[in-house]
Amino acid sequence: MEVILKEDVQKLGHRGDLVKVAEGYGRNFLLPRKLAVEATESNRTVIAEMKAAAQRRSVRERGDAEGLAKQFASVHLAFLRKVGEQGHLFGSVTSADVNQELEARGFNIDRRKIQLDEPLKQLGEFNVPIRLHRDVTANIKVTIKPDTE
Repeated sequence: MEVILKEDVQKLGHRGDLVKVAEGYGRNFLLPRKLAVEATESNRTVIAEMKAAAQRRSVRERGDAEGLAKQFASVHLAFLRKVGEQGHLFGSVTSADVNQELEARGFNIDRRKIQLDEPLKQLGEFNVPIRLHRDVTANIKVTIKPDTE
């Protein structure tokens, strides 16, 4: 089955791409979630127009993302967490925690853009990547310190 992607789908393609997928994947996953449309002639012409508009929008979004990445270069987040006798954390720092701290500082970022594969479960400094655009990724320094109360 050939479909035209309406949104970026990880490990499949980008918005506007014509891809060949299994019948079940297209019918049961991509089409109901409106991530893609069937590749008919009329849809191909509409998607060609959408792709041109998306390319113009992507250039603008990339510029915005690069500006935001420069702002993130000076951001340093610190978290206080309770620590056991051996230095192990009780709990962890997740992407939701990072997002909440960024929102407190005035940055409105979608939590899913924070590329934290696993929660941070150790004391120390970490670089957390944030994917602002397809081609732009910013790193934020995160420090986890022991809560001494």
